[in-house]
Amino acid sequence: MIDRISGKAFTSIEELEEYNQKVADAKERDHRKIGQDLDLFCFSDYVGGGLPLFAPRGTVIIDALKREIEKVCRKYGFEKVSCPSLADISLFETSGHAKKFNEELFRVESPKGHHFVLKPVQCPHHTQIYASKLRSYKDLPIRYMESDKQYRAELQGAVGNSLSRVYAITVEDGHSFCRKDQVKQEVINMCNLIKDFYSRMGLWHDVWVSLSIRDYEHPEKYIGEKEDWDICEQMLQEVSDELSLNAKRCEGEAALYGPKLDFMFKDALGRDIQIPTVQLDFAMPKRFGLSYIDENGEKQTPVMVHRAVLGSYERFLVLLLEQFKGVLPIWLSPVQVNIVPVNIKYHDEYCKKIKELLEDEDIRVSYDDSKESMGKKVRNSNIMKNPITLIIGDNERDNNLVSYRRLNSEETISMSIEEFINQIKNEIKQR
Repeated sequence: MIDRISGKAFTSIEELEEYNQKVADAKERDHRKIGQDLDLFCFSDYVGGGLPLFAPRGTVIIDALKREIEKVCRKYGFEKVSCPSLADISLFETSGHAKKFNEELFRVESPKGHHFVLKPVQCPHHTQIYASKLRSYKDLPIRYMESDKQYRAELQGAVGNSLSRVYAITVEDGHSFCRKDQVKQEVINMCNLIKDFYSRMGLWHDVWVSLSIRDYEHPEKYIGEKEDWDICEQMLQEVSDELSLNAKRCEGEAALYGPKLDFMFKDALGRDIQIPTVQLDFAMPKRFGLSYIDENGEKQTPVMVHRAVLGSYERFLVLLLEQFKGVLPIWLSPVQVNIVPVNIKYHDEYCKKIKELLEDEDIRVSYDDSKESMGKKVRNSNIMKNPITLIIGDNERDNNLVSYRRLNSEETISMSIEEFINQIKNEIKQR
C-alpha cells in the first residue's frame, strides 16, 4: 500500500488565513451547490452524466438569456433560424468536422436504415440555408443566429455533475456571409456586439483578448489555403489594433478553418474562462461551393464569419452563478416578486388578486401559501434569492397597497399596487 500525502506551506498566519478564505469562498460560489439550493438544474443516472436537466426555475433563466441575446443581436442585423439536430454524415465530411471530431461524434442509426450524426457544430447547417437560393452582392452581409443543442462525446472522465463540461451543449451561435471587402467591418461589429452584451450584463471587466492563430509547424491540423490564412490573421490583427484590444497572439489556438479573436474573462476565483469568440473562415464556403453574383454578373465565393457572444448557456450560467453567488439581476431572476401573507386566513384573497395583476403584466411572481410562519416565509424567500418579497397584511388589503422588502433588507416600503407595478417594470426594462 502506498499513501500519497500532499500539503501546502505558508510563510505567515495571514497567508494561511487568506488561503482558507479563498477555499471557503470557492465553496460558497460553487455553481453545483447554488444550482441545487436554488432548484435550477439536476442530473440523473437514468438520463446519464453530462446531460443536465433544467428545472422550471433554471429554464426561466435560460429563456431570459435567449431573449436578451437575440434582442441585442437583432440590432446588429442577425436573423433567427432553426435547424435539426440530426444530419447526414456527408455534411460534416464536407465541412471537415467529421475528421476533426471523429471520436467525438454521436452516430444515430435506426432499424429502418437511417444513418445520421448528432450535430457537433451548427455552422454547416447554416451554409445550407445560404445555399438554398441565388444570392446577389447586394444581399450581403447575410447574418443567421441560432441557439440550439450540439452534441460531443467528451471523455467520460471529463464530465460529471457540473455544467462546465457536458455532452449536450446549448450553444448561442451566429454566422455572417459577406464579401471580402466587408469582412473587417463585420468583425468590428461583432466585437462591438460582444462588448455591448457583456457591458449590459455587468461583466465587462478583467477582459483580455487572444488572437488565436494556427500552429505553423503543423499545417495538417487545419483546412483551407495558406494565402487565406495569412489574410485572415492580418485582418484580425488590424481589428485588434483599431479597437485597442491589445490581442495576445496565441499560436496553435486557431479553429479548424481559420484564426479567431477569443475574449477571455476572469471568473470569481481569478481563473481565465473563454466564452465569446469571432472566427474568420475562407475555407468552408469554398468546400460547400457557396457563391454570390457580383456587380459584373460573375460568381464569387463569400467569406464566413463565425461568432458566439454568449457561447454555451451551460458555461455562461456557471460564470453568472459563481460571479454573483446566485444573486441574479431582477430581469434574469426566476422569480421576480414573491408574495408572503401575514395571515393566509385573512389575506389569501388579496394576495391572489395581486398575483394575478402581476402575471398580467408579465412579471414573474410566486405566492407562498404554505402553513409556515410569516417570518420563515420571508427567510425562505431570501434563501431562494428572490429580489422582491411582498408582505401583505391588513393595512395593505384594506388600503389597496403593497409593502415590500428587497433581498436581505430589513427596510419595508409601502405604495399603491399601480406604483409598484410601474416601478418593477422600469427596473426590469433598465436591466
